[in-house]
Amino acid sequence: MTIRITIDRMLVERGMSVAEFADAIGITPANVAVLKNGRAKAVRLSTLDAICRVLECQPADLLRYEHE
Repeated sequence: MTIRITIDRMLVERGMSVAEFADAIGITPANVAVLKNGRAKAVRLSTLDAICRVLECQPADLLRYEHE
């Protein structure tokens, strides 16, 4: 089982760079890369809240389940 975080598409749709996004949600660009590349083992609810606030979306818009 794998949960994927799909923020690439949302950033493109909103014309937002990784650096702008990282600054807006209060994490480093390196940590955004960890989320984007599927290397994150956990996401704080406060971070998920910030992501949804900045991207104006719901958590389900960001998370995708893949059965392996």
